[in-house]
Amino acid sequence: MAVTAQMVKELREKTGAGMMDCKKALTATDGDMDKAIDFLREKGIAKAANKADRIAAEGLTSVVTAGNDAVILEVNSETDFVAKNEGFQTLVQELASHLLKNKPATVEEALAQTMENGATVADHINAAIAKIGEKLSLRRFELLSKTDNDAFGAYIHMGGRISVLTVLEGTTEESAAKDISMHITALRPKYVSRDQVSSEEVEHERQVLTQQALNEGKPENIVAKMVEGRLGKYFEDVCLLDQTFVKNPDQKVRQFVESKGATVREFVRYEVGEGIEKKEDNFAEEVMNQVNKK
Repeated sequence: MAVTAQMVKELREKTGAGMMDCKKALTATDGDMDKAIDFLREKGIAKAANKADRIAAEGLTSVVTAGNDAVILEVNSETDFVAKNEGFQTLVQELASHLLKNKPATVEEALAQTMENGATVADHINAAIAKIGEKLSLRRFELLSKTDNDAFGAYIHMGGRISVLTVLEGTTEESAAKDISMHITALRPKYVSRDQVSSEEVEHERQVLTQQALNEGKPENIVAKMVEGRLGKYFEDVCLLDQTFVKNPDQKVRQFVESKGATVREFVRYEVGEGIEKKEDNFAEEVMNQVNKK
């Protein structure tokens, strides 16, 4: 029976195996889909597919720099235990090196690219899944660049739980850039400066603060002035340059940066699993369910 591209696609979707492995399996089983699945399972290649519906919300973030290029990425696993696995850590570094060299625009583009070992990135990850035994995924990455007159601030916290990459323009002082990244790790700003906050967000916050002040019984004639003052506190919470510098409470981040003759062009902060809805296991309930089955 002739093996078609559609059959290969279907088998890949069912097993998570690579295209070439799927084609070989279908050829070996004369196009029988069920036998092809068994063929892949017997070789351990389809092990990844059994874990496709699991939630991978643990893992590692990392930052790798190479000259004027840098990448920050997050690779997920199902458990923190696997995140400490040497094989998983090697996978993260291999993916970072590939991203730096090939500079894909999206995760989808990256997964389709071919690595130095001849496998696609997707197949390379699937091979690691088969070996490690958990669902693994390249969740996200960003590539940043600079000039010879700028500095990268690369900081990895808690062994990769949080990573920050900052570009400081106007100085080559990497220690200063790293200090900014350490600050970002701790205080979680959303923006570099106030001008990056949309007018819609500012107006929404103004309305919330206005209603808040009125609910507190403040006189209407002073509410507007109070709201502007509270907006300043809001900007301190979300804007990097307005925040009090963690290494010197007497100084704003803006003052520290200016003292270096520099400006913060951009930053990226990744924390493992942020934004992923994690499954909460109730251990006591799980035990009782097992008891009641007996």
